[in-house]
Amino acid sequence: MKLTDKTSLGWRLVCMRSRHCLFAWVSFSLLTLGASVLQAAEPVVHKDLFYTEAKDKLQALDVYAPAEGKNHPVVIWIHGGGWKKGDKAGMQKKPQAFVDKGYVLVSLNYRFLPEVTLKDMMEDLAKGIGWVHEHAAEYGGNPDSLVVMGHSAGAHLAALICTDDRYLKAAGVSFTSLKGCVPLDVSAYDVPKRMKDGGSEGITKNFIAIFGAEEASQREFSPVYHIAKDKHIPAFLILHVASRDDTKAQAHWLEGKLKEAGISAQVHAAEGKTHGTISTDLGGETDVPTQVLWKFLSEVVGS
Repeated sequence: MKLTDKTSLGWRLVCMRSRHCLFAWVSFSLLTLGASVLQAAEPVVHKDLFYTEAKDKLQALDVYAPAEGKNHPVVIWIHGGGWKKGDKAGMQKKPQAFVDKGYVLVSLNYRFLPEVTLKDMMEDLAKGIGWVHEHAAEYGGNPDSLVVMGHSAGAHLAALICTDDRYLKAAGVSFTSLKGCVPLDVSAYDVPKRMKDGGSEGITKNFIAIFGAEEASQREFSPVYHIAKDKHIPAFLILHVASRDDTKAQAHWLEGKLKEAGISAQVHAAEGKTHGTISTDLGGETDVPTQVLWKFLSEVVGS
């Protein structure tokens, strides 16, 4: 460690006046080293990278990468917002937490209803994941070690992009590059079933506005109807708020359909969480769903 002349003089004075000079010097050195390590651990951030030629802010992504190394697994985050709003910037604790664990984290924007269709939305996400697959190595990531996560509407979109392979195929990405899918708290894995199981009039109207009034359209955008053996569908960790009966039922329904097809799947009920905090708390050191997530990620991609 190189000190300035003024700092060196200060240390000489400490040494002259105190027999605890060595202890003070070591303490100062360790504190300085610790600060350097903490600074080095901060994510390297690349914001507003466009994944289409349109240069639309709703077709852009942010990358949070470790400062060093290569072939890090890549976690792709899809935000929620009722299929009608939201932004990639709302990441809370996630960037630091994921980078500390050795992952590259990517947060995707996408266009919304009613300006575009649900199919357009899915194509946006597929193009974004295609961009990640093509450019992952430039940010220290492994393009063939991808995990897709999402919250609320983003959970539905994540589950659909990881079961209906047509979208990623069109974007040049094979399901073999996907190692995991982690949807958080949504009740739209099987839209026809959700509507038949009952709910408020508002939910029914909202689902019809999003998925259409015809069952064929609802099935088209329901992940469970695209599950099949030998498609290389990745392993699933399905998180839901413990106190919500609707997302609990849909989580276990999705889990069952995946297991019937021989696909690894598990459900975790997040106790003491709300629909919002299951996402905003993610990455916290004492957060139980986060610990469940780290275990799952270590199993499917390592850390």
